[in-house]
Amino acid sequence: MPDLLSHAPSGTARAHLSPEARFRRWAIGLGVATVLAIALFLTWSLLGNLAFALTLRGTRIGAIILCAIAISVSTLAFQTVTANRILTPSIMGMDALYALLQTVMVFSLGATAWITTPEPVRFVVELALMVGFSLLLYRWMFTSKPGALHLMLLVGIVLATLFRGVTALLGKLLEPSEYTQLQDLSFASFNRVDPTLLAVAALIIAASIAVLWRLRHTLDVMALGRDTAVSLGVDHRRVTTMVLALSAVLVGTSTALVGPITFFGLLVVSLAYQLVPGAGHGRLVVISALLGTLVLVAGQFVVEQLSGNSTTLSVVVEFAGGIVFILLLLKGALK
Repeated sequence: MPDLLSHAPSGTARAHLSPEARFRRWAIGLGVATVLAIALFLTWSLLGNLAFALTLRGTRIGAIILCAIAISVSTLAFQTVTANRILTPSIMGMDALYALLQTVMVFSLGATAWITTPEPVRFVVELALMVGFSLLLYRWMFTSKPGALHLMLLVGIVLATLFRGVTALLGKLLEPSEYTQLQDLSFASFNRVDPTLLAVAALIIAASIAVLWRLRHTLDVMALGRDTAVSLGVDHRRVTTMVLALSAVLVGTSTALVGPITFFGLLVVSLAYQLVPGAGHGRLVVISALLGTLVLVAGQFVVEQLSGNSTTLSVVVEFAGGIVFILLLLKGALK
């Protein structure tokens, strides 16, 4: 008996898994859980025309996967170049700009006219405006003044506050029926995704992810700090500008496709850091993408099948992400 106990794996041994073993374990576990969640979402309580039901649910799954990957990867890269694990691309006012755009269009054109506008036209307008705003804001990065990045983030926060104020003002001037329709547009929803936009969004997201994947080792160096990265030969300003631009494209595409999910990226990336501490960006990208997809698929399944669409997934994600945000702030304040 003593011999058997002496050879039994201890809690200490399990706790000190190598980074490779820890990554492999979580990647396989999350991958299997994600596949099972997708299969459950597609096949649960299928009634009527199976082909139509599977097509409808398949469109939602496609949108969920694209948004999960786009938001999680963009947040991961954004936090690396800003050297801050609390900030997300939405801090620059993208979500507030999206809400302002919807409000202005409903206020000027009317809710019916804007809602009945062809989806491709709305997608292009929303994407162009959000990405254009972000790239204009990134002009702060081309200055040699110290603290340019922090100044850019501060400007983003101020503009987001301004956008929300204008949105609230215009919303009070709308008719109650139009305001109700505006609220539906302002929240993220995977139930109104146009299938024709999935291919376009997939191409944009895939191209952006491919570039960020090639930069994964550079991002590992960037995570060591600006001075260290520069001393190792990294063009810090160029890489930072490129990553911020790609983050804007990813978040803009996701937001234009389904709507804003402010704290989702913060929630997923924070969990990824906890699951694989000390991992490089290549592994973090994989874990974040799998974790994000699992969270959205499981959440959408619960909202649709178990709660009867009594709420929207974005509300649940915002609630959970907001708690994580507060915990991260408290953790930083206690250090």
